[in-house]
Amino acid sequence: MAQQYNNPNAQNIKKRYAVLAFIKGSTAPLVLYVKEPQQLYDELVNLMQSQKAVLFEHETEGPIKKVCFVSNQLSAVAIQEEQYM
Repeated sequence: MAQQYNNPNAQNIKKRYAVLAFIKGSTAPLVLYVKEPQQLYDELVNLMQSQKAVLFEHETEGPIKKVCFVSNQLSAVAIQEEQYM
């Protein structure tokens, strides 16, 4: 733990954000990397609040290139901060 504070490469550590979409019946969340994570998060929260089930489709920038699911299958969303070099 102390090594990370004395690490001369510490200034090379960058942060990125991912939106986590938890789908009902799935054991792991979908990890979605986008340019505007807060905007996607807000959009997914609005879908969860809606009584109407709609098909949600979105292109992303990470390993998952495109995602599609029905909005009433979404159980939770989160924004995750990740550090990388």
